[in-house]
Amino acid sequence: MMFDSMNEKLKTRAAELLESGAVSRILAWRRGLLEYDYEPAFLDNADKIDYNRFCGVNLTKTLARNKIDEGKTLVLARPCETYGLNLLVGERQLNRKDMYIIGVGCPGMQGKGREPLEKCLACTNKEHKIFDEVIGAEISEETGKVNRFEEVARLEGLTEAEREGFWRGHLSRCQRCHACRNICVSCNCKSCVFDNPNSGIAAKSNAGEDEENIYHIIRAYHVAGRCTDCGECSRACPEGIPLYLLNRKFIKDINNLYGEFQAGEAADQTSPLHSFELSDPEPGGIE
Repeated sequence: MMFDSMNEKLKTRAAELLESGAVSRILAWRRGLLEYDYEPAFLDNADKIDYNRFCGVNLTKTLARNKIDEGKTLVLARPCETYGLNLLVGERQLNRKDMYIIGVGCPGMQGKGREPLEKCLACTNKEHKIFDEVIGAEISEETGKVNRFEEVARLEGLTEAEREGFWRGHLSRCQRCHACRNICVSCNCKSCVFDNPNSGIAAKSNAGEDEENIYHIIRAYHVAGRCTDCGECSRACPEGIPLYLLNRKFIKDINNLYGEFQAGEAADQTSPLHSFELSDPEPGGIE
């Protein structure tokens, strides 16, 4: 299997880097409570590397949320993760010199029922964008075979009342656990407005319908032009809310109004929403 060969190569190379002192730790995955429950982890031993089809979680945010004092971190990064790393380097949330990045291939990840993850089926990020070396660049043809804007277009074709019913039905299940925010690469504010007790919007499961909308709409606007479309918001949601559709609506509109844009392509890029001047015409050429 692809993973058997790749794991052996990764273990060998990681051990060399650790022994030489080039890196001080490894950011990879470890098994959680269940077979299909793998989670990000900092490892001190290359033999603990276990990359497999249940490693669906994106490692990028874990690196940004943990302060590393000494030495480089060896990061195992699939293409989707390299876009996130670029974004965080560009926003000065990560320092490139603190990472040694090994790009790894991805055959598409699976959920607990061994079904392909939606984010993999709709994946368009198939090239490693930031790395020191690549071990196993193979990307399965199964990834990216679904048009990621198809469901967005379907929702656009509904009436306003139908769209409201669609989102009310989904958002009414929101527990305000903040899993979507906590895993999101683009949500990297040091202090979130939704954690501010003086804001009046700090409630969670007892929130009303308006507050459910406020939380998710504000978050979608916050990451607009910066979302790498990694799909982690929906994968992490315990209620299975298709939050990626909000983000893809913004991505689709930005592409239509400003031209094709992919957040995380490079660390020095600027989002179209951050590069305008007052003299610029309105989107679409409207003066």
